Formats: sequence, C-alpha cells, structure tokens
Amino acid sequence: VEEGKLLLEMPVARYIPAFASSKVGIEVVDAQGSKRLELAPQRRVMTVQDLLRHTSGLTYGFFGDSMVKKAYLDAGVGIAGDMTNAEFADKLASLPLHYQPGSTWDYSYSTDVLGRVLEVVTGQSLYTVLKTRLLDPLGMKDTSFYVPEAERQARLAEPYASDRVIGAGASVGDPRKVMKFESGGGGLVSTAGDYARFLQMMLNGGSLDGRRYLSPRTVEFMTADHLGSIPVAEGASEALLPAGHGFGLGFAVRTATGIAPTP
Repeated sequence: VEEGKLLLEMPVARYIPAFASSKVGIEVVDAQGSKRLELAPQRRVMTVQDLLRHTSGLTYGFFGDSMVKKAYLDAGVGIAGDMTNAEFADKLASLPLHYQPGSTWDYSYSTDVLGRVLEVVTGQSLYTVLKTRLLDPLGMKDTSFYVPEAERQARLAEPYASDRVIGAGASVGDPRKVMKFESGGGGLVSTAGDYARFLQMMLNGGSLDGRRYLSPRTVEFMTADHLGSIPVAEGASEALLPAGHGFGLGFAVRTATGIAPTP
C-alpha cells in the first residue's frame, strides 16, 4: 500500500476476478417452516479494506450452522488439501457470501483471500512475499508455512493425534507435509522469540533494530478502529472480538477500556 501497488478501496475482484460474480446467500422460510437459500446480488463490491477488517461478507464454515456455512462444509472449504492459494480463492468465490460486503463483522477466510491478493500484486508466492519483506529482515528464522527439515521437526509443539480436530471440517495441520496451500489466515509455524520480534516492530511504530518496515502513520491507521457502527455477526465468539473492542486492519483494537474484560 505504501508503495502504491495496492489500494485499500479497490474491489477484491480487481485482483481476483472470480469475486466479481459472487452472490449473497439469504435464508428464506416459507409458510411451512422450510428454509431455502436465495441468492442476491452484492449491494456494493467487496474491497481490500473489507478483507482486512473482516467485513467482506465471507465467513468460516465451522462456526454456527447457517445454510451458507453448510454450503462451505459441503464444498470442502476448510479442508484445503493440495490446492494452491489461487484455487482456494476461486473456490471460495464460487460459494455464496454470508452477508452483504461492509454490512457485518464476521471472522472469516478474508485473511486467506488477502494472501492471494498479495500474490497477484507482487507476482510471487505468499511465502516469498513474507520471507523477503518481513521474516528474513526481522531475523524470524524459525517462521515458515512448513517444516520439512528433520532437525526442526524435533522442536515442533503440537496436539496429540486424537486432538487434531478443532471443528467441523477443520483440523490442526501437519507442518511436516509440504503442500501447495499457504494459508494467510492461519498457516505459519513460528516460535515465541520470532513472533516477539514482529510484535516489537509493531509496538515501535513500524521499525526494529534501525530498519523501518512501515511508516508510523500506517501502523496508526492499521490499529485504529475501522468498524464504527458496523454490527458484529450474531453468535460471534466473545473470544474473537471481546466487549470494548473494534477491529482495525488485521487486529482487534481496544475502543473502551472500562468495557474491555482485560487490562
């Protein structure tokens, strides 16, 4: 964005054309109480800002039981398998949106779609983008999507085999197996030390050890509340967006200290 290569107000379809034809799924109940899913056009297009603040209209298939979420599960979204980021984004775009873009905050696959947007804008894989711009310069040597090296595998902390499933259609992946999919929404393996360096850079206003990654104004913009009066999805987890918080560009942000449940 700072280089002018990506605009937050641009339609996502400019970078991923399949989203131009996405429809919004609306549950309709007839007189007999039977539900059906009707498709409506988008009232306004989904933007890059919508992806960053989770107001894209997308959702996750493993929270709740709406007809759109069922369509996600039936389509196998959440079990990406060996799809590329491009294939995953196109598959997601073929399914109905859960909400009109910009109308509702709902934690979603938006960040995975952002990963594909970065690939389109840069002409590189998501891991290459992250490695060259953040991971290598920050010294985050233990952060990657996969851990194929045997000497690093011995340090993996992970659940027991019987605890890998975290929800309908979603499970903790095995980072030993190198796949095509590079999940922008939750795919990186890291260490506390590596992640602390990233957080310190953000706390410093975009710089660390004499190197600048973001301007202070960009960090200020990212950590401002971008929701305003946009409502939170019914049934959204308090753990994902606690009371007294809004959402910025990639972060939940505190809006009311006296209402927030944590210091």
